Amino acid sequence: MIGNMGSAVGSDAVAGGVAGLGAGNIVSRPRLFKRLGAARVTVVSAPAGSGKTVLLRSWISQASVAGSAAWAPVGRGERDPEQFWLSVLAALRQTVPASALVRAVTAAPDLDGWALVERLLTDLAPLADGVWLVLDDVHELGPDQALRQLELLVLRAPPVLRFVLATRHDVRLGLHRLRLEGELAEIREPDLRFTAAEARELFDAAGVDLPGLAPLVERTEGWAAGLRLAALSLAGHPDPGRFAEEFSGTERTVAEYLLAEVLDRQSEQVRRLLLRTSILERVNGELADLLTGDSGGERVLQDLEAANAFVVSLDARRSWFRYHHLFADLLQLELRRTAPDAVTMLHRAASGWFAGHGYPVEAIRHAQAARDWGLAAGLLADHWYSLQLDGQAATTHELLVGFPAGTRTADAELAALMAADELVHGSLEGAERYLGRAERGMASVPDARSARAQLLLGSSRLVLARQRWNLQAVAEEAQRLQAAAEALGGVQPGLGQDLRALALISLGTTEFWAGGQDPERHLEKGVALARRIGRPLLEFIGLACQAAAGFYQSFTRAAESGRQAVELARRHGWADEPVAGLAYVILGAMLAWQMRPGEAESWVQRAERVLRAETEPAAVLGMHRARGVLELARGRDADALAAFQAAERLGGQLTAPHMLLTPTRALLLHTLVRLGDIERAEQALADLGEHDRDRGETRIATAVLRLAQHDPRAAMTALAPVLNGSAPLVWPAWLAQAFLLEAIAQDALGDEGAAYRALELALDWAEPDGVLLWFVLHPVPGLLQRHARHRTAHPALIAEILSLLAGGRLAPPAGPPPPLEPLSSSEIRVLRYLPTSLTAPEIASELFVSHNTVRTHMRHLYAKLGTHRRADTVARARSLGLLAPSPLRDQATFPG
Repeated sequence: MIGNMGSAVGSDAVAGGVAGLGAGNIVSRPRLFKRLGAARVTVVSAPAGSGKTVLLRSWISQASVAGSAAWAPVGRGERDPEQFWLSVLAALRQTVPASALVRAVTAAPDLDGWALVERLLTDLAPLADGVWLVLDDVHELGPDQALRQLELLVLRAPPVLRFVLATRHDVRLGLHRLRLEGELAEIREPDLRFTAAEARELFDAAGVDLPGLAPLVERTEGWAAGLRLAALSLAGHPDPGRFAEEFSGTERTVAEYLLAEVLDRQSEQVRRLLLRTSILERVNGELADLLTGDSGGERVLQDLEAANAFVVSLDARRSWFRYHHLFADLLQLELRRTAPDAVTMLHRAASGWFAGHGYPVEAIRHAQAARDWGLAAGLLADHWYSLQLDGQAATTHELLVGFPAGTRTADAELAALMAADELVHGSLEGAERYLGRAERGMASVPDARSARAQLLLGSSRLVLARQRWNLQAVAEEAQRLQAAAEALGGVQPGLGQDLRALALISLGTTEFWAGGQDPERHLEKGVALARRIGRPLLEFIGLACQAAAGFYQSFTRAAESGRQAVELARRHGWADEPVAGLAYVILGAMLAWQMRPGEAESWVQRAERVLRAETEPAAVLGMHRARGVLELARGRDADALAAFQAAERLGGQLTAPHMLLTPTRALLLHTLVRLGDIERAEQALADLGEHDRDRGETRIATAVLRLAQHDPRAAMTALAPVLNGSAPLVWPAWLAQAFLLEAIAQDALGDEGAAYRALELALDWAEPDGVLLWFVLHPVPGLLQRHARHRTAHPALIAEILSLLAGGRLAPPAGPPPPLEPLSSSEIRVLRYLPTSLTAPEIASELFVSHNTVRTHMRHLYAKLGTHRRADTVARARSLGLLAPSPLRDQATFPG
């Protein structure tokens, strides 16, 4: 059916492996092989059709490096850094040397490309054997930040990781430094031109006997695609010599001429398949049959791939294929010339097939190509949140931009999606504008889509309310969203499940932070639903919030939820992402309250590494508070005060009160008293509003202050509303402290019986969760010893507290102390460049900021990390886990 058609060229592989490696009819080019992979970085830069990809495929196959080469082609028009880095990780995991080192990562919203690079550097630090990371079509990598991240990986990668970058044109990667150091090899278009001997090998492999080959090589200037097209055209031609003399001109006209010859020599079935499937980025047999109306498409595609006719398989089963970009472009031109009316129909049919087979992005793109804006809008609305949860925010943004501006504003569903997109990019005002347009246009939405449109609108309102920290609005929107999702589920089962799980978890989270009703009922349902529909990110968020809510009810239950959340994060590669921060805070705080500071430190440090106040203010407030409690447990009162002050400052910036703010201020007052600063404590108490002063936590802190002033009666007065339940508490375990202070006051007043009764109640409240910190902050060993000789239900607990008190001040923790203050995102960005050889001005150029800005960030880094030199700062950051370890510097071992 299909003749021997030469070799395929182009972007023809999927992450981790090269499709069709070892295929026949590939010309061996040893003169170029020896230049590939020899330097730290090899750049292959030449226009389309120059033979870059075939060169790399044959090098990997014939140089025996297949098990050590990670192939990660950049998708056409790739705009999503997260998807790019996930493909790089997947490719490296398929190499023999790196497979056991590189951890897997599941796609999720807001994965940080910079953090993924740092994580990869950490994983590859112990790499001992050589690995080549081969990136094809680097010119397609659109976002500038992705190029900066790639450059950072190149600058800091271990010497045994080498890079081969194929591109149609030079990209800005700062490779001039490597050129000066002799670490850069370059293969450009003149190097890729076929010599007469290589062209002879190509034509011999294609079964073409052309005695006068030299003029053809001269006419095509050794252009790989032109020679391969010529080989396709000449195979079986009755007079190849005369044919070879007839064409000349530019590369494009030669290619168009030769393509016409190739198509003319194919059967009608093959010609029809090539033309009608040229609109696709990838094709399989079923889809080819749909677009052609024929059968046997898969066999035709496999034959084309076997004949190396610019068709390559994308998977080991040889079921998915793609055409070389130049070949596809020429086929599309021919399709528009010969059947212009069919193009729209083909795109619409392809959209339907991709939508029906679970490929929403391709379905939307083909609907847009067909200019069927209603179909495209409906598909995007149906899959928006699924794509968001899959970490494709950049892709959804690109799809939105693909609609005409007027359509985006006139269509209510698209306006709601524009609002959601604005929220992803942090524009609250823009989101409100689009929400207004969506609400005004809801009346025009067809009845069949009205419920879905309401879901989209409600979910955007919910996110907006959360970002504004308007807890009442969040609760209202979450309840409406839950009702809308359940209503949609009754009409269209399966649709709305993602949003329903999101609504349940959002509602439970809001109930927790607002300190109102029990959030467990909604969180439990949300976690169960997320688990059932296979949404691990939603399950994780729900578990983390269950841990946070459980903290105030049962440490045992909270610890179980927290550990489940951490294990889920570890399994999916999110352990270093901000989403894991809340679970770390809860686990660290529980251990600190239980007087296990050594174990607590690692969890609090993890939280401090991943959380940023700019994006997670509520969790960061809790993190500062946990740090303060931990420092109190260690007896570092000044450090505790600094942490509580940081939490209070952050709480003051929120638009609505945070449930932890009043308890944090109470701990701040308590710490001032411990430091002996009674005057400041009195002033801080006086500065509180009436609402805060009447809270139970503040009254307990007031009692601490009065006892320090040797006024037990005033302490009892302050405690009375707490003990009778009229002064509310966020966390019931504070009652352990209240009764302990009552016992101290009663003992000072000489009422031994009342003191014992109060102490027994304090022990009652402390024992279930093992909250021992109160007894260390208010040490009363004598009273405890006397009480132990009387009737008590807690002899073991008293013995544990006395043992803890007898040990005196706790020893300093093992390992380095944490930063004096958490690092900002900008400081972290600069920190990641410090292990490189770049100067401060060069770092500024990479980050597109001024030299003074970088110097300011470096001063802040030195101050926060307690260092004075750049090298010391890098070493300190590595010891804290903020930077990847130093890679192995031994002699690299490369196969082949």
